[in-house]
Amino acid sequence: MSQLQHELTEFTTQAYQDNKTFPVSKKDLLGHWSLLFFYPADFSFVCPTELEDLASKYEDFKKIGCEIYSVSCDTEFVHKAWHEANEKIAKVQYPMLADPTATLAKDLQTYNEAEGKAERGDFILTPEGKVVAYEVISSNVGRNADELLRRVQASQFVYEHGDQVCPAKWEPGEDTIEPSLDLVGQL
Repeated sequence: MSQLQHELTEFTTQAYQDNKTFPVSKKDLLGHWSLLFFYPADFSFVCPTELEDLASKYEDFKKIGCEIYSVSCDTEFVHKAWHEANEKIAKVQYPMLADPTATLAKDLQTYNEAEGKAERGDFILTPEGKVVAYEVISSNVGRNADELLRRVQASQFVYEHGDQVCPAKWEPGEDTIEPSLDLVGQL
């Protein structure tokens, strides 16, 4: 079942950020663009490389009005310990959401019941909390923050300009396409 246009269900969980823990709920994700970035587990192998890559682009995401939320089925206390123990994770400044009951992972269908972990999934949410882009990939393949940023930018563009679409590899400022019957077979 596709997650496109799925609206997050109500949730409240704990987050770790800036050496503090605090509650985060659905209402905290509304009113701005969000990237929910699920990964299998803290203290693992591919995950720190991905979270570090996202950390290197965090300011770029914030400039376009998009908050990053990394999510695993670990607790906020494990997030804190990992942040203190790993130099890659020490660079993370965005909220790290704890999902020990897999509420979010199940809602977005990225929970692997057999392993008790979330799969690698990323979900771009509109300011209304609806999924407009997502991918779920094998747990042994890392993702690219540059491509995620580009997808958020393209999603924002078409959200604001519903009569246009973004071609492959589109970057902000490049030409878009206005769909028309005259273009059929011409591209």
